[in-house]
Amino acid sequence: MTDSTSKFHPALAVSNIKNHISITLEMENVQYATWAELFKIHARSHRVIDHIIPPETGKGKVPTTDVEKELWSTLDATVLQWIYATISNDLLHTILEPDSTAMDTWNRLRDIFQDNKNSRAVTLEQEFSHTNMEDFPNASAYCQRLKILSDQLKNVGAPVSNNRLVLQMVAGLTEAYKGVGTLLRQSNPLPPFYQARSMLILEEAGLAK
Repeated sequence: MTDSTSKFHPALAVSNIKNHISITLEMENVQYATWAELFKIHARSHRVIDHIIPPETGKGKVPTTDVEKELWSTLDATVLQWIYATISNDLLHTILEPDSTAMDTWNRLRDIFQDNKNSRAVTLEQEFSHTNMEDFPNASAYCQRLKILSDQLKNVGAPVSNNRLVLQMVAGLTEAYKGVGTLLRQSNPLPPFYQARSMLILEEAGLAK
């Protein structure tokens, strides 16, 4: 590895990590799986995945020369900066430790979110089951909330099937949408959620006229 290699390493060209990973990881938002997946894709595309995921046996190249060691250290600090820039202040203060490597920090975050999976699933399940259209300004916002909650449940290992998502959407409808609700409930098989959402929004447009 030469000096010219270190100057042109793709990871060092990233000026704003937020352009690549738009999610800010927070304690409450249960977006860990999505955040981690986006982060891994970004790390892989910039050839620094081995700074957070140990390479398979025999695949990793151990830096030996001073130049290689310096590049490794620079890249590790870069990945660490990416992590710190895409998490909330609360999380940052929770995991920040002097002289941490990117992998140490990555593992600390994983432990925080994996350990709380069950309690998060219970809270999300309650919210999902009690989401009603009357609490939202329009059909689109109502459907979006249900979809976000179902994605978050999937992220904590409690995935919601399409049928359950559609039926929950129907269960929370207001009286004005009774007709489309009956139509959806009697469909066999139930339509995909995006299709049910379209029917609801069309109904809303019709009611507005």
